[in-house]
This record gives sequence, C-alpha cells and structure tokens, in this order.
Amino acid sequence: MTTIDPVTLAVLGGRLEQIADEMDATLYRSAFNPIIAEARDACHGLYHAETGDTLVQGTKGLPIFVGAMAFAVKSVIDLVKTRGGLSPGDTFLFNDPYDGGTHLNDFRLVRPVFRNGTLFCWLASVGHWLDIGGNVPGGYNPKATESFQEGVRFPPVKLISAGTINQDILDILAANTRVPLSNWGDLNGQLNALDLGERRFHALLDEYGDATVTAAFDAFSDRAEALMRSALRSLPNGTYSFEDYLDNDGITDETLVIALDLTIRDGSMVLDFSRSSPPPQGPINISRATAVAACYVALKHVFVEVPANAGCLRPIDFVIPDTTLLGAKAPKPVAGYTETILRLIGVVFGALAKADPARATAGPFGTINALSIAGHRADGSRWVMFSFFGGGLGGNPRSDGLNHANNPISTATIPPLEILEAAYPIKFTRWALRPDSAGAGEHRGGVGAVYEIEVLSDAEVSLLGERGKVAPFGVAGGDPAALNRFHWQTDDGERSPPMVSKVTDVRIRAGRRVRLETPGGGGWGDPAARDPERVARDVRFGLVSPEAALSRYGVCVDAEGRPLADGATIGEKRVGEKREGEAA
Repeated sequence: MTTIDPVTLAVLGGRLEQIADEMDATLYRSAFNPIIAEARDACHGLYHAETGDTLVQGTKGLPIFVGAMAFAVKSVIDLVKTRGGLSPGDTFLFNDPYDGGTHLNDFRLVRPVFRNGTLFCWLASVGHWLDIGGNVPGGYNPKATESFQEGVRFPPVKLISAGTINQDILDILAANTRVPLSNWGDLNGQLNALDLGERRFHALLDEYGDATVTAAFDAFSDRAEALMRSALRSLPNGTYSFEDYLDNDGITDETLVIALDLTIRDGSMVLDFSRSSPPPQGPINISRATAVAACYVALKHVFVEVPANAGCLRPIDFVIPDTTLLGAKAPKPVAGYTETILRLIGVVFGALAKADPARATAGPFGTINALSIAGHRADGSRWVMFSFFGGGLGGNPRSDGLNHANNPISTATIPPLEILEAAYPIKFTRWALRPDSAGAGEHRGGVGAVYEIEVLSDAEVSLLGERGKVAPFGVAGGDPAALNRFHWQTDDGERSPPMVSKVTDVRIRAGRRVRLETPGGGGWGDPAARDPERVARDVRFGLVSPEAALSRYGVCVDAEGRPLADGATIGEKRVGEKREGEAA
C-alpha cells in the first residue's frame, strides 16, 4: 500500500477540489438557463470506482447533491454490472428521482475515467434544467399525484457510447420540453465540464502517479470518518427527538409531520425518521437517497470541520422506512422535494440543539417558493421563467440570523432581477426586505423579503411553497417568524391560494402582478433580553416597526428609533445603556 505524507495529501486535496471547481465554473459560464448560470443550481465531483462514494466535490456546487450524487453514480455502476459494455468515452444520462436523483428537472451525467484500460473513478455533473414537460411549465406541479404529471423520466441511459453521441436520445429530450434550446445549452455545458474535468484529472495522475492519488482518496475518506466520529463523541449519549410540519401536500389541506429520533452512542449516530407521515398523494415526497443527502447537508452545517466526503457518513445509520414520505417509491410525485428536505434539515438542527444547546439555531424560512411564470411571446414562442426566492435565517447563540438569505440546502444564489427581466417579459416592481417578518429574540431571526412581479404579456402562474401555515420555529425562548404569503391580481381584486402556499392554473393578463412575501427566521432567546438599542436600530433600518418593537420587545420608539417619553425605559434599563460588564 502506498503511503502519503501530510503535505502531499494537502496539495492533492487542493488540486482535486480545484478540478471540481473548474467543472462548476465551466457549466456556470456556458449554461443557457439562469437557474444554473446565475443561481448555480448544479454540482460536479469525483466518485469511487466501485462504490460510487463521493471523493471530492467542488466548493461552489449545491451541498444537497453531494449525498444524492453518490447514489446516482451507484445506480450507473449497478447498470454496468448487469449489462456490461463500459468503455472509455461513455457518458450516461438520467433524471430518475427514485434511483439516485432528486426531482425530474435535475439531470445527471456520469462518465467513467479509465487508466491503462482499467476503471479508475467516475466524474459526474448535475444541473437543474428549466423545463422537462409535465402539466406545469417549470416542473413544479403542486397538484401532481404521480410523477407522470411532473415531466418525462429517464432511467440511466448511455447518451454517449465510446465518444459517439446518441442522436435518438437528443431527439427525445428536445421533444419533451417547452424550451428545447435552453436544455440543449445546459446539456452541452455539462458535457464540456466533464471534458475539462477528465483532462485535468489525467494531467494530475500523470504528475503524481495513480497509486499516490488512490492513496489520497483512501486518506480523505478515513480522515472524514475520524473527524465525524470525534465530533459525535463531543456530544452526550442519548436519544433526542424533534418534529416539524409541512402545510399540506397540495391535494389535501392537512399538515404532515417530519419526525426524528436521533440517538448518539460513543461516536456513532442513528437518525430514525419512522414517526414521519406516510407518503401523501401530492408532490412533497422524497426518495431515500434524497433524505440521506439532506441529512448530510444538515450535519455539514453543524460540524463544519468535517470535509465533503462520503467517509463522514460511515458512523451514521439511517432509518428511513418506505412507509414514510421520506422513502417514497415510484411513481409517487416528488416535484416539491425541496420543501421536504428543508423541513428534514430543520429537524436535524432541532434534535442536535437538544443534545448541545450551544449549537441551537432557530428555524430558517424553510421554503424555496418555487415560482413559475410562463406564456407566449409575440412570435408565438414559449417562455418559461422559473426562480426561487430568499428569506431570513434563524437566530443563533452568537448573532441574529441573516436577512434575505438562501436556504441551508444550497450555496445557490437568487437570480438577479436584471437577468430575469432581460430573459423574460416580466418586470419587478418591488424587491425589498419584509419588516416584522423575523422571529423576535435576544438574537432575532433574519427578515424575509417582498417580491412583486408584473407580467408584460398574458401568463400562467404556479407556486409550490411552504411555511404558509406552520411558521419557522424559535428556540431557547425565541418567537416564531412570520408566515409565507402569496397574492395575485385579478379584475375583482387580489387573491391568494386556497392551499395557502401552493397553487397552479392561475392565469393573469398583461399588466397584472403577483406578490410573494417570504418568511423570516425564528428568534433565539428571550426577546426581553435583547438590548433596546439594537431594537431601536432595527426600527431605524426598517426591519422592525415601532408597533412590533413595543409589542414584541417592550421597547417604545418612534419610526426613527428614538425613545418616546412613555416607555423609554424597561425596568431599570434605558435605551442605549450598557449592561454591566459590557465595553463602553
């Protein structure tokens, strides 16, 4: 067995990560679709030749894809074992959400890397394509009761065989989307990223040798496992339970529970989701692979020192029965998987906070608010605008939550309004922070946002969101945040969804507007313990209204944050005074 010194290991770690980063950048710069090009809803990495385990992932890719991509590569490995016929220059394509995928819009490309005629590892790319058919433009169908209503489903198929592309598959892809040019551009961007990654990786192997790089792969996995076990040993043994809820499944207006019993035993962990709701009719189910990936993201947020490598999952057992919405099988609809994994990540945070209150973080806004607006241009061509939107993150023991942030499932960014307005016949008439949307606390949550969009041509609208009935939770005495709200204009005034956070088949005329008001994050700690000067500052910045400052914090100020004559003190503390022991 080849041994490897720490310096070489560190250098190889940086070089391999750089390869994945370059693959990410190649796709971001060449994709046609703003959700990839601007929002960076994509990921690239290197995966183990035999198991498909994640070896290296880029720093700019979506964390949720790390765990899921390992399952995706494993599905290709299983296919090759069954059918054989693997050659250099092959590339597999698929989007099957039940076999290593997430939802139908996320297309995966998997390519083998050969050295001297032997399979060395796999490269993989995943990106969110704008539209792949289905009843609703953009794919997020809140009324789907089976996957056939969400779009076309591809099992792993060989798109490229020994360097020759299969035109039949390209023709099928083009025939099953409203925006074939957009998907064509994204596909070529992913293929270019794989080409670049393969060249860079071969150059690295030529420089350091196959045996040395193989030893580095083993060392990365062992190190990730050791760091995770060490992190788990820092927590007290025991079982910690937490529950959170989804508004509804889009079909029946009844809440569903995501329940976790988390057990820590001497450097190992069991995540048991058996008490979660059964698979519903509507599209908020997820597969086991997606559930495991979401748990990985949650743990990576808590244990930041653990690297992005499959070795960190070795000390962890998952109990995810297929009798729950977290282990759904085909053809259960999964378009709204993002909403469910956000709730799953939240319950992991909540359970770990009970194990170690010092790590307690209040609930983030917890919905991507998947909004699709689509129509026809003057020349008859289709346009489909899909985007997700920001909100507030939860307060924590050290600070307030971030305002207008992204959800913890990703490093994706919200597409800039200039890009969306240039690409589609829409106009943003408002993009602003939402006052009083954060949960109050000693450390308040971050505030959400208000987005108002005017359509410049007749359009159809759909929304698949959450947190319209069950607000982001506070911890350690903090308050919950505001609820999610969506409205659209009609001839008879504004309307909102009967299912609160989910709606489709909305048609609006040119000049009409839709408005989305996103939640903030939950608060951390007793609101009465918040420094009144910080409350006054929030009022001055427009994050908290004077009315909320009084009702939630007991601080009486005017719209400029200046103390009023009545209520200028709280007990013996005046606005602006320092607590005993604080620096002046």
